[in-house]
Amino acid sequence: MFSFVLLNGYMKRLLLLLPLIGNISCGENELPTAAVHFAGEIVNPTSDYVVLHRNDKVVDSAQLDENNRFSFVLDSIDEGLHHFDHSPQRQYIFLEKGDSILIRLNASSSYFDESLVFSGDNEEVNNFMIEMFLTYEDEEPLIYSFYPLSPEDFSAKIDSLRQQKLEELEQLSISSELSEKAYTMAKASIDYHSYLYKEKYPFYHKKKTGETTIHKLDSAFYTHRESLDLNNGELSYFRPYYDFVKNYFGNLSYKVCNALCGMEGFASPEEQLHLNKHKLALIDSLVAEPKLRDNLFRNVAMDYLLKVHNANKDCDAFINEFEALSNNEAHKEEIKYLYKGIQNLQPQQELPEVWLENAEGNAVSLKEIAKGNNTVFYFWTSDQKRHFRNVTRHIAKLKLLHPNHQFAGISLKTNRSEWVALLDDSGVRPENQYRSTDFEEIQNALIVDGLNKCIISRDTLVVNAFANVFTSFPSKN
Repeated sequence: MFSFVLLNGYMKRLLLLLPLIGNISCGENELPTAAVHFAGEIVNPTSDYVVLHRNDKVVDSAQLDENNRFSFVLDSIDEGLHHFDHSPQRQYIFLEKGDSILIRLNASSSYFDESLVFSGDNEEVNNFMIEMFLTYEDEEPLIYSFYPLSPEDFSAKIDSLRQQKLEELEQLSISSELSEKAYTMAKASIDYHSYLYKEKYPFYHKKKTGETTIHKLDSAFYTHRESLDLNNGELSYFRPYYDFVKNYFGNLSYKVCNALCGMEGFASPEEQLHLNKHKLALIDSLVAEPKLRDNLFRNVAMDYLLKVHNANKDCDAFINEFEALSNNEAHKEEIKYLYKGIQNLQPQQELPEVWLENAEGNAVSLKEIAKGNNTVFYFWTSDQKRHFRNVTRHIAKLKLLHPNHQFAGISLKTNRSEWVALLDDSGVRPENQYRSTDFEEIQNALIVDGLNKCIISRDTLVVNAFANVFTSFPSKN
């Protein structure tokens, strides 16, 4: 049985599913024993398809009908964690042979996760996992307030919150008779979120307290590492596990560099090169699971290139080292493509040939917008309302401080009607507001790795393509 808080959220979403249950027959008696039926309804769809994945492979896709409903019938599956995409959103689903399960969700960017509810076989574990996902999202401000605490107090707080969730899972397991695989997956959704907080603690504690060095932590703080499995193929594509492992190797590399190489700071490109070469070596020595191993190599390479965003011999040498370790040809091509994009955005290079849509619905290129002007291109997206409000206020101030610059907003992953409505509701004038119609194209061409990024240009030439809209723009004309 869920606690009151979890049960309340679950029941609200379950009520939305009841009409669908009466209208869609899962046809359980007609299906072979091992077959899986996965169906549902998408309210306010943002795409014509739902795509089911197992790890990085597409299992199948289903087109929405005239009632925005979809249905998969799969003769056989690889049991365990899957995820489904309804572009641009995605979420997890746990499937076992013979399952028949329904979902209903509102694809509007503000409600996708909150509205998602499962019914049918394995509904318990799937609803539990989505509730855990939402609970951890809600807990983030609370956790952040814990980082100034001593290691002992911080650990006690995190352990207490984790224990509450484990008790919820135990009650659910008793009442619903979860399979061993389902129980293990649900427990992982608790454990690795909690463990991630502890891996982040040394660096967030330093930032929050203003301490000049990383706080020394005894082995008791890291007892969670004793059960760490660095070769869990089932969890390799599960975001909480993957984020935990990434941070674990970040901590381990920092400790190795600090103890053996005497390095304390990693602000310069040379220091970043040193640290990330250590990461590659540690992953190579400790991780054997092929997909996890290659995904971690990819992450280190991307993190390094995006942090230093240079184009020089050090970067060339690092990429060569990455390519020697990775066995994933797609990752190698991706890193080459990223590096080529970074090379194209170096100072004094021409702005890339990227096309956007203006308020009138016409296509306009980045160069057309920038030509003859000092321009700051900044980014926002409709599913990050707080960031949109913050950046809009900040840009209004910059416009007063820098009347000789134009400020061009680029919206990402937002459909046209939502974009127009958000601009109208917020009072933002549509002049110098543009919408990307191809997120992947603009992400790759402009290396959009975060919403605080901005690109400063003079006429059609790059001045700084890796600036921060809140910190990098000059305070004087």
